[in-house]
Amino acid sequence: MRKAALALGIAAILTPLDLTGQAASAGGRAPAPPQVTETALTLPDGSVLRYAISIPDGYDNRADDPRPLVLALHPGGRSPYYGSSFMQSTVEPALRSWDAIMIAPDVPDRSWATPRSEGALLALVEHAVERHAIDRERVLVTGFSMGGRGTWFMAARNPDLFAGAIVMAGSPGDSDLDGTAATPLYLIHSPDDEVVPFGPVEEAYAERAERGHPIELRVLPGRSHYMMGAYVPALRVAGEWMLSQWVDGAP
Repeated sequence: MRKAALALGIAAILTPLDLTGQAASAGGRAPAPPQVTETALTLPDGSVLRYAISIPDGYDNRADDPRPLVLALHPGGRSPYYGSSFMQSTVEPALRSWDAIMIAPDVPDRSWATPRSEGALLALVEHAVERHAIDRERVLVTGFSMGGRGTWFMAARNPDLFAGAIVMAGSPGDSDLDGTAATPLYLIHSPDDEVVPFGPVEEAYAERAERGHPIELRVLPGRSHYMMGAYVPALRVAGEWMLSQWVDGAP
């Protein structure tokens, strides 16, 4: 399948990535840091979901200025507000130029890819949408490792909610992707990942690319699964690609 993927002629699959890139902004100055609050949501079943919310600098919750919403799913880990740590160290720095609302929960179940976790995430997204000026056409899900698997899972099962998905070092597992033909997907993975095999990700990419679906694969040679920080520049590039997809696909 590796030869089949390379035969597609899509240069980005093996294009070297400049890992020194910095976030761009108007006038060349980096946007100011957001306000991050760690809090909790009581779910319909009475359980409590810990999560962090990041509010961009200058956001005033005006209905005429809706912002994108980013749902960030952390890798394996059970410490309180681990989702907050993942968001602040990886997702928020990479996507700060979006001026988006970001929410990062702690996993409520054994993994993100379960019906219980899905229900909790959908409740959290709806909670955020009800309380903030969110552009429902610009809702992104992203995650790393276990969170990457959850990203595949959530995008596949909720294509009407998520306008895009960025998967970092995550396996597609047995997710049925037929319903996500129109959903832009950006995959970031290392062929040297010793935890999550590269092959299934490459196969998923090749299959969707052959069908003309909006998908990109960024290969990071030489990166261990435990080098999560090395994914930040790639996530920044993925964010730029996603914004271009949304603009090009706008009605």
